[in-house]
Amino acid sequence: MNSVFQKTMIFMQNRISQLFGIQYPVIQGGMIWCSGWQLASAVSNAGGLGLIGAGSMRPDVLREHIRKTKAATEKPFGVNVPLLYPNVEEIMQLIVDEGVKIVFTSAGNPKTWTNFLQNKGIKVAHVVSNSKFAQKADEAGVDAIVAEGFEAGGHNGREETTTLVLIPAVRAVTALPLIAAGGIFSGRSMLANMVLGADGVQIGSAFAASEESSAHENFKKAVIYSKEGDTNLLLKQLVPVRLLRNAFAQRIETAESEGKSKEELSELLGRGRAKLGMFEGDMTEGELEIGQVSALIKSIKPVKHIMDDILLEYRTAKAQIQHIRFDF
Repeated sequence: MNSVFQKTMIFMQNRISQLFGIQYPVIQGGMIWCSGWQLASAVSNAGGLGLIGAGSMRPDVLREHIRKTKAATEKPFGVNVPLLYPNVEEIMQLIVDEGVKIVFTSAGNPKTWTNFLQNKGIKVAHVVSNSKFAQKADEAGVDAIVAEGFEAGGHNGREETTTLVLIPAVRAVTALPLIAAGGIFSGRSMLANMVLGADGVQIGSAFAASEESSAHENFKKAVIYSKEGDTNLLLKQLVPVRLLRNAFAQRIETAESEGKSKEELSELLGRGRAKLGMFEGDMTEGELEIGQVSALIKSIKPVKHIMDDILLEYRTAKAQIQHIRFDF
C-alpha cells in the first residue's frame, strides 16, 4: 500500500466514518428496487456503508436480505426505512430483532422512531431536503443528517434547493455529522461537498447502475445512455419524484401542465410503477427513478471499481487543490 493511499485512509477517519465504523465516509443510497443484499454487502466490503432499501420490501423479504447481507460481509451495514410506508412498526421491530445497528430514516417525522431505535443501540441518520427539517432532525436527537439536494433521484424536496446551496444552509443550523446527497458520483463532487461543510457523502445513481444493483438490466442501460435534461422532478402535488423521461413520465408532465387534480394524478400513477420499471424492466410504462447525475454515468461497473474510482479521484483532486496558487 503506497503512502498516498495510507494518508487518504487516515484522513477518511472523520466523524461519519467513526460514527458508523466504516473505512470511508461514502454511504450507498437505500434505493427502492436497487438496494438489495448484494449491493449493500458489496459497498460495505469496499469500505463504505451499504444500505438495504426497505421501502420496496415486505417484512419477510427484508429479513431475508438482512440475513444474506450478514452472511456476505462482516463490515457494518444499515437499512433505509421510509417512515410513511406501511408496516413500519413491524419493520422497526424486525430491524431490532435481526440486530441491525444502523438505520437511515426518511419521508416522515424523525421524532417518531429515533428514541426507540437509539434505546436499542442503533445509530440513526435522517434524510432532509431543507434546513428547517434539518433543525427538526437535530431536535429529535438523530446521530447524523443526510441533506439531499434537488439533483437527487427518487423522492425529493418541493423547494428544489440544489446540493450546492443546501449543504452550507444545513451546516449553518446544525453541528451534527452531515452527509451530502444529490448529484454526487465522483471523487471531485465528494471533495466539493466536504469543502462546503459535509462530513461524508451519500451516492445513489452510480450504485443503482452497478453490477450488484438489483435493478433490471434494461433500467441500468437506460441510465448509462441518458443525457443532460433526460430527468425531471414530477408529481409535486403528490410526492415529488425525479424520473427518467419515458412515455409514462411524459404523460405525467402533460397532466401536470394541464392542471390535473391530485386525484387524477394519483389515478394516472396507479400502483407498482417503480417496480414495473426499475425491477421488471418496462422502460415505457414504468416509473424510472434516477438522479440528474445519470447523464455522467457511462458504464455498468462493479461496486469495487466505482469505489476505487471515487477514492482515486478524491485524493487526486485534493492534491491538485493543495498545489493551486491563488493570486488574488
